[in-house]
Amino acid sequence: MNSTIELIKQISDANGISGFEDEVLQVIRSNAKDLGAFSEDCMRNLYLEKKDNVEGKPVVMLDAHTDEVGFMVKAIRPDGQLEFINIGGWVVTNIPAHQVRVQNRFGKYIPGIVASKPPHFMSEAERKAPLDITNLVIDVGASSKEEIENDFCIDIAAPVVPEVSCTYDEKHDLLVGKAFDNRLGCASIVETFKRLEGEKLNVNVIGAFASQEEVGTRGATVTVNHVKPDIAICFEGCPADDTVVAEYQRQTCIKHGPMLRHIDARMITNPRFQRFALNLAKELNIPCQSAVRTGGATDGAPIHLGALGVPCIVIGIPVRYAHTHYGISSLSDFNNGVKLAIEIIKRLDKDIIGGF
Repeated sequence: MNSTIELIKQISDANGISGFEDEVLQVIRSNAKDLGAFSEDCMRNLYLEKKDNVEGKPVVMLDAHTDEVGFMVKAIRPDGQLEFINIGGWVVTNIPAHQVRVQNRFGKYIPGIVASKPPHFMSEAERKAPLDITNLVIDVGASSKEEIENDFCIDIAAPVVPEVSCTYDEKHDLLVGKAFDNRLGCASIVETFKRLEGEKLNVNVIGAFASQEEVGTRGATVTVNHVKPDIAICFEGCPADDTVVAEYQRQTCIKHGPMLRHIDARMITNPRFQRFALNLAKELNIPCQSAVRTGGATDGAPIHLGALGVPCIVIGIPVRYAHTHYGISSLSDFNNGVKLAIEIIKRLDKDIIGGF
């Protein structure tokens, strides 16, 4: 199997809602153990310093967040059903009738189903009422609270992730899996490090795998202060719009290359760095897309405000149906995002960065 596809599959399949990213970090360490030196902080932000970095050069930080949207057990009902809350942004109607994994106190993931009251037992008013997360439960097959606690060994605050395995359809160049926001970004950092091996650069490169982005870009608030970069590239799994807006409004389509956003709710992208990246993509015939977004945010928000300000761009891999159980993306978009990042890094030096 193609090593890039296997990397994406392993990172996508790893379990890790915000604050519980341990398994994701294990997979990243395993796949990048020969690419540099790892370190962590108390938030479980993971840092990878390129092995041939030399003191005194400008620092390029490559960012991606390790967490995924999911759920957490809120309460255990007397009948063994699990009440839960969402971790990260969900549309409630996307949650029911899906399989999930519930982590018990020993770290084992227990399969469960997100269930609601069967229609056979609903009143007419209940059928017409808007769905609320409080009307949903997770059923692991238990029949009592005691069974949940003593047999399944599930506690309050247990993390819950979607039960999905990543697949790749080579004929149609389609990846389908969970947590593409932002495990595709994590894989992009590792792949960028691999493809830069042996390259002589005028900059030092540090990968920063940030925790807890989905609950307020918390990890990157720490990573930018730890790394103190001169410039940064954020890899993201960005919501694709090609199935939800008019054709003339589409700016994040799968199979059209990575998306570079000019603005979102929390960052106006450095226009000089952005133009440098877009011009380079055009010069090298790397397909990419420009986007203007009025909502959403990325780790770029805290990163571009770090120190005295950090020039930062977002290279986003389009993901259909982000923040649901299943995302759809294209391997070609992933590869073109990595390719663009590499070509940018090769050309950066102190003077160019100073010009941004």
